[in-house]
Amino acid sequence: MPVYDYVIVGGGTAGSVIASRLTEDPNVSVAVIEGGPSDIDREDVLTLRKWLGLLGGELDYEYTTTEQPRGNSHILHSRAKVLGGCSSHNTLISFKPLPSDWDEWEAAGATGWGAKDMDPYFGKLRNNIVRVAKKDQNQIATDWIEATKTALGVPEVVGFNDQPFEEGVGFFDLSYHPENNKRSSASVAYLHPHMEAGDRPNLTLMLETWATKLELDGTTAKGVHVRTKDGEEVYVEAAREVLVCAGAVDTPRLLMLSGIGPKQDLEALGIECKLDLPGVGENLIDHPESVIVWETNGPLPDNSAMDSDAGLFVKRDPDHKGPDLMFHFYQIPFTDNPERLGYERPEHGVSMTPNIPKSRARGRLYLTSKDPEVKPALDFKYFEDEDDYDGKTLVDGIKLARKVAEAEPFKKWLKREVFPGPDVTDDEQISELVRKAAHTVYHPAGTCKMGAKDDKTAVVDPELKIRGLSGIRIADASVFPTMPAVNPMIGVLMVGEKAAELLVDSPTRGGDAR
Repeated sequence: MPVYDYVIVGGGTAGSVIASRLTEDPNVSVAVIEGGPSDIDREDVLTLRKWLGLLGGELDYEYTTTEQPRGNSHILHSRAKVLGGCSSHNTLISFKPLPSDWDEWEAAGATGWGAKDMDPYFGKLRNNIVRVAKKDQNQIATDWIEATKTALGVPEVVGFNDQPFEEGVGFFDLSYHPENNKRSSASVAYLHPHMEAGDRPNLTLMLETWATKLELDGTTAKGVHVRTKDGEEVYVEAAREVLVCAGAVDTPRLLMLSGIGPKQDLEALGIECKLDLPGVGENLIDHPESVIVWETNGPLPDNSAMDSDAGLFVKRDPDHKGPDLMFHFYQIPFTDNPERLGYERPEHGVSMTPNIPKSRARGRLYLTSKDPEVKPALDFKYFEDEDDYDGKTLVDGIKLARKVAEAEPFKKWLKREVFPGPDVTDDEQISELVRKAAHTVYHPAGTCKMGAKDDKTAVVDPELKIRGLSGIRIADASVFPTMPAVNPMIGVLMVGEKAAELLVDSPTRGGDAR
């Protein structure tokens, strides 16, 4: 039976950070259990512009949604099955969460996670966070930025991370190396240097290994049962703590399979409830988005960092903290969902994706079987929020996008609107179509939310310890109490940095059970 000081479940965005930081102390041993393979020498993974080809491929867990009566029931929620997790799979758009995002967490009971406390962790990140390089700023994206400034009166932002913003349009900051289009993912930045140098003998990576169950001794977590790629069942023990960093889908899944979660639901599936924790799997949040697609007059310039290099933030409600509508600008016709509705993909085209920074939908993730091979059910409850705030946000987004399309120098590139189509002008028509063609920005979060110690719906406390247990913490997007207005990857990296600091400063084996 292998024993390590720390056992980390998930070598993804946060797990890579924590593993790297803990093993800076040569006297500390760490095992990382990662379901996917290494990303070293994987050009399909390491080349940022190849991200779209990873979706639905061999490195994708491919989670689906339950029936969504007011949304799209056909969304594939890609989750990465590779070292580095979703930072090895996504577009690496890199936003430091806005001060209002962190302060919202603190107001929700996450004491010590406000903007003032969290800001220093951004400076600790090892990723190469840079603005889309000049050579990757293609002409249509540049013209789109100019047209957006004219049409909507928003300022151009050069360096979205330089200072907090509420509105603005511009090229994104990305975690990449512009000279060769290589990712600066969590694994590349935090693990590769040590894997390649062989200078961390205290770090063990158990790749293509799946965590099946947590081992509990009363209210203390002792270790993790895993299955290797050869099918061997192994128990890995943690002398100090277990860190669950498996993401917003697989972290609550592992907890529930281990008997930690809503008692009634677990017992109905024949799972013995070890700890009745009703918040596990609840508060499922996301950034829903839809799309407007145009055919262009011809082919586009082929220089780009990853084909979605620029974006726009708008603040419609003056009383809202931060932006309340966001767009990615795709230099490709993003028609996966419109095609299912009968629309044709143009040979050459571009898209804008209105996205809801602070969606009011709150869904849940739950098990349908005690068989660990059966995927959990994800019910995002898209567009089921009271007052239809989310649906109205997308309609506003389509109207603003059409204004941009009428402004030069972007207008000269466009031949026609493909989806929803120029004849679709009624708000109800727009709403129905864009909801049916809605997608995700692949940002599930919140399913093991952090909160005050007396919050019965919280799964972890502000030290990331699971309520009612010792020797175990969670550090990934599942602990988000609320969704940042911006793309959350940097937020997850910062959670990893803070988690590592909490562990290093922790004097005992996980502290007392709460």
